[in-house]
Amino acid sequence: MKNNKMEFKELDIIELLDTEEKMIDYLNAELAEGDPHYIKVALKTIARAKNFDDLAQKSGLPKTTISRALAENGNPKYITIQKIIKALNLQIQVVPDSDV
Repeated sequence: MKNNKMEFKELDIIELLDTEEKMIDYLNAELAEGDPHYIKVALKTIARAKNFDDLAQKSGLPKTTISRALAENGNPKYITIQKIIKALNLQIQVVPDSDV
């Protein structure tokens, strides 16, 4: 009798973020939701996809500062978020809320 066990590989969202456009869409979706935790998770995921070492160099922040700021219990300052976003070659914009 044949063993029909299925093996599942855990999905790492980085595998889905294979273009700049997908990274931007992901971050914009989390920014639109407005939950600071998930915005931080999105930034950390994109940082992992882009290369943490490169991000640290471009942002001028130590890798440990970025890691702590984007950690589960991290509470990044706005300036840290701003430097990370700029190092990702992105910018934050304000647009009218479509729910108003």
